[in-house]
This record gives sequence, C-alpha cells and structure tokens, in this order.
Amino acid sequence: MGADPNARVRELLDSYDRPDVCAAELLCDRHPAESVAFTVVEGDLSAVDLTYGELRARSERFAAALAGLGVGPGDRVATLMTKSTDLVVALLGIWRLGAVHVPLFTAFAPPAIAFRLRASAAVAVIADPDQAGKLAPGGDIPADPPWRTVVTGDADIAGTVRLADLPISGAGVPPAAVGGDGLLVQLFTSGTTGSPKGVPIPVRALASFHAYQEFALDVRPEDVFWNAADPGWAYGLYYAILGPLASGTRSLLLHAGFSPELTWQVLRRFGVTNFAAAPTVYRALRAGPPGQPVRLRRASSAGEPLTPEVVAWSADALGVAVRDHYGQTEHGMVICNAWHDDLNATAPDGAMGRSLPGWECTVLADDADIEAPPGQLGRIAVDTQHSALLWFLGYQDEPERSAQRYSDDGRWYLTGDAGARDSDGFFHFSARDDDVIIMAGYRIGPFEVESVLVLHEEVAEAAVVGMPDEIRGEVLEAFVVPRDGVTGNSALEEQLQALVKKKFAAHAYPRRVHFVSALPKTPSGKIQRFLLRDRRRAAAG
Repeated sequence: MGADPNARVRELLDSYDRPDVCAAELLCDRHPAESVAFTVVEGDLSAVDLTYGELRARSERFAAALAGLGVGPGDRVATLMTKSTDLVVALLGIWRLGAVHVPLFTAFAPPAIAFRLRASAAVAVIADPDQAGKLAPGGDIPADPPWRTVVTGDADIAGTVRLADLPISGAGVPPAAVGGDGLLVQLFTSGTTGSPKGVPIPVRALASFHAYQEFALDVRPEDVFWNAADPGWAYGLYYAILGPLASGTRSLLLHAGFSPELTWQVLRRFGVTNFAAAPTVYRALRAGPPGQPVRLRRASSAGEPLTPEVVAWSADALGVAVRDHYGQTEHGMVICNAWHDDLNATAPDGAMGRSLPGWECTVLADDADIEAPPGQLGRIAVDTQHSALLWFLGYQDEPERSAQRYSDDGRWYLTGDAGARDSDGFFHFSARDDDVIIMAGYRIGPFEVESVLVLHEEVAEAAVVGMPDEIRGEVLEAFVVPRDGVTGNSALEEQLQALVKKKFAAHAYPRRVHFVSALPKTPSGKIQRFLLRDRRRAAAG
C-alpha cells in the first residue's frame, strides 16, 4: 500500500465489484497453483499444506458432484463442518457453482440448525460425519426435509448420501460469474436481541475483507498468519477463510478444539507472526499456565472489547500488545487500532481505534440524528454516503427490521452500540444500546465497570447490568465468576465495590455482587446481559 490508502480502496473495489467477476477465480484460480493457501494443523501438531492448485482440482470435483444433485446458481447450500481441508474445498465448490453458502456453527443444536435451514431455503447441507446426527428427523428436523444431507468421509449414515458416492460429470462445471452484486454467503446474526436475521453477503464484500487483512491486521507475504476464530461466525468466515483466500496469503487452519495449551504449542511450533482471536482466547491464555516464548509481530482481537489487564498481559507474554478491532456481521470490521505502518497510531488506553479507510463512522446524539460533540456518549453509526466499502443493504426478506437499522433519511446505519469519539477521532466502546445503564440521569456503560472488576486478582470474568430502583431509576448489579479456588463472599463483594469506586467512579459501583460459576454467552463468546437481567427479575418476582 502506498501513501494514499483511499487509492488502495479503489483498486480493491475495481477488482471485486465488476459485473463479470467469479468468486472461484477471485478466491482460488487467479493465485499461483503452487502457492500454499492453508497449512491445516491437527491436534497432535501434524500438518499438511494445501495449495491453490489442489484446491482448484478438488473444488472442481466437489462442484460437479453438487451439480449432480441439481444444485445451481443462487441455491443455498449449508455447511455443518469444522475447520478443515474438506470445509475449504466445500466452500470453493459451492462458490464455483454460483451457489450461496449458509454457515452453520458446529456447536448449534438441532433447533438452531433447523431455523437457519428453513429461513435460507437451503437445498443441501454438507456435514461432517460427527455432525450428521443433528440432521436426523425428529423434533425440529422434519422427516422429509426439503434439503439433501451430504456427508464427508466414509461413514454410512441413514438418511444421508456420502459425497464420495455422488456421480461426477466428466465434462466438469465451468465457474459461474455472478458479478459483484451476486451473493456469496447468507450468514445469520447471533440473535441476541430477537430471532436471528439473515445477512446477504455479496461478492463485492470481498474488497472490504481484503482491505481489513492489509490495513488493520497488516498481514504480509512473509507472515505466518493465524486467525483462530471459528468460520461458523462472521469474524472467522470473513477473516480466517475469505480474507486470506482473497489476498492470496498463507494461513493456518487448526483442525482441533480450543485449549490454551494447544494454542501456545501452535503459536510456537509454526512460528506464528500475526495472530487474531476473540478476547476469550486471550483471557484463557492469560488464566492458564504460561507458554513458551513466541515470535508474534502483530496480535489483534475482535468480538468484544478488550479489557485493560489483557492488553497489559499480552505485551509481556506475547511480546506485543494486542489491539482491539470493532465491527459487525453486517459490515465486517470498520473501526480498528490498525497495524499497517501508514495507519499505525498510538491510541489512548481503552480506545478501539479509528475508522478504517473505505469507512466513515461517527457517534450520533441520543435524541437526534446529528453528530455528538467529542467525548459525549451516543450511538455509533456508519455514514452510508461516505463509506466506499459498504456492502450491507438490508436483511434477507425482512424490510421492517432492515429499516430499523437506518436513520429516517437513510444517511446513517445505526449499529445498536453506544460509545464516544474523542477529538482525535478515536472511538471508545461503551455498550450495546440496550445494555446502557441510566442511573440518576447518568449513562453508564457496563463494559467500563466490568473492566475494573476484572482487575481484581480473584475475578475471572464479570458482567454488569442495570436493575430497577425506585429512587435512582436503575442501579448497577454485577455477576462475577471467581477464579478457580476462590469462594465469593461478602468480603470480596466489598472489595469489588471499593475497587470500582476507586478505579472508575464513586456513583457507579455495583450495589449487589452475585457470584456465579459462568456467564451466559452466545456461541461466539459475547456476554448475554439480557439473560442476567431476566434472571434477576424472575428472582425478584
């Protein structure tokens, strides 16, 4: 990238937003056949390199097999698969046909799977053998579903067809050119504030994903890059699969479950230099046994804001202070503490960064669609008129819910998050709009209080909610997960209250502290504060 990042944005848009573009060509065929796309790592640390030439040949056969099932352009094909070679091959095969990928997280239970299959009108599901049981008839899965279930591997499972048994046409299938507006993925939001919403992702969104790889993550050709996020969710799909394939940069793909010990081993054994993961990964590394020295050049985090103790720990334990990045399923990453040399800046403590090139974000006042003064808490919004990389135009078949995301004049996309922007353009996250606590006229973001609570050496995690109070309107209550071997008691409660008064604000301490074994979270690791509020209301009865 040169001195003008906006020129690079235009180059990327020219590449990905044309009427004749083909996803398979952009993500695979245009790259040198001998170049490594992924190094797939197993739980025992054995690994195999997967080249673009191998991906092309295998995905061509996969596309031909799907075509034999009647799958064609525009059809929805779901995957219920772990991070693996088979997953990447399946995705490229789907896109080679011009079909649309529907990700299913492997931790989903049958009701969540059935909802997404019905809502997307999927015609086929590609499943790992150990996941196929979730698609068996019963409960939420109909006896005669409108989709075919295709299983990878050699297992013979009733009601499914083995991929290896599908006939393949000798003529092959030419890659479909769907254009920049053609759909690539239909991903569903996590549903924390209602039923999950379908997010249609066009091919031109690849320009934004590619830009994030360069601007924010600063992935370079010589890097060993590893994004540990699961591709069943936006951050993993966009930036562990699509971004690396679009940019042609080698990436690690761990075909194993998460553990702190294994993460340390992979970082060290494979010499990872550029690492991205959710805050929960960094917290788990911090809480577990210390790992051997690693050689990270860049470390990034997304999904929830980073707490200060994680940043401080990472500088020592990882050799680089992890940086916070902000985005949503509907846009990808838009506000970041960017790593690229042309964008690198010293951010204030707790800031999640500035608008990335190609995006223009702001903070709107609470009571009007006008920009709030610097430092004032308000609504984080995306300027639709000045964001060249904007690709989200609304939820699938839900015009009313789509309209709720925009200001009346359509100028601003409303993220649903609250925060502030300082005079230097750095954004500071506060909370989801519905998580903001208003006590005696003061707006309090729970994250700010939570960041203080986890500074206590006996606290593993914390969540703060507002509960009704006759005098103040709302007061703060905290749910705290103690560290292993620690028992929550009144003495610890008093220590935490005093800590918040000391480190944050005297008026914003939690009036009650509830010690719990775990916090409710979405499958992607976000705390579901609304469930904590519901639990307290039910207990108060």
